[in-house]
Amino acid sequence: MQTTIKIFKRTLIFVLLLTFALTATAAISHADSRADVAEAAALKQGSTGTLVKTMQQKLINWGYLSGKADGIFGSKTKAAVQYFQRRNGLSADGIVGTKTAQAMGLKLTGSTTTSSSSSSSSGDLNLLAHVVYGEARGEPYTGQVAVAAVVLNRVKSSSFPNSIASVVYQAGAFDCVADGQINLSPNQNAINAARDAMNGWDPTYGCLFYYNPRTATSKWMLSRAVKLNIGNHAFC
Repeated sequence: MQTTIKIFKRTLIFVLLLTFALTATAAISHADSRADVAEAAALKQGSTGTLVKTMQQKLINWGYLSGKADGIFGSKTKAAVQYFQRRNGLSADGIVGTKTAQAMGLKLTGSTTTSSSSSSSSGDLNLLAHVVYGEARGEPYTGQVAVAAVVLNRVKSSSFPNSIASVVYQAGAFDCVADGQINLSPNQNAINAARDAMNGWDPTYGCLFYYNPRTATSKWMLSRAVKLNIGNHAFC
């Protein structure tokens, strides 16, 4: 009888120890998983994966990086990120953190946003409002909506990139990106104009370009047929 009790106690102890070990292993694995997600909230030299490849492709499309998107964040990618950051008034540390990712239209894995679609929509509205404020804050309200509409028309056109961020940051596309005014905080008017354009209002009726006739110097732009004028801008 005593032998049976001893065996039972030993078995019970073994089971308890095994259960504790399995629980501890699962906890460590969960912690490691959370750490991996947190680490993915910033891309830097040494990072690899699909998110890096997506970021590289954006930089290639915008003319900041040459070659293929291989998903490996090396020194060449870092230099391209720093170039992008300098051109857009960001801290040129070569690390794709929250601000740089937002400027690229890139959703980092470590984001705590509950809805990716609503986050994307909010990010697009914010970026578009920055463009409106940087490009047309002195224009009549219709003219501000028109500038936002041009960005959206380019997104729809097969001749341009297919996202708002890609269109905005395409090399040489918008003066406000080149001179850093895109980083100014938009006022409510600019936000409303961006929202109206996203909701379907297009005062330009499909135009893909606009310019100020008083300041424009591009012969190619000046040679384009003007469809209409709104405020100081000619749309074509």
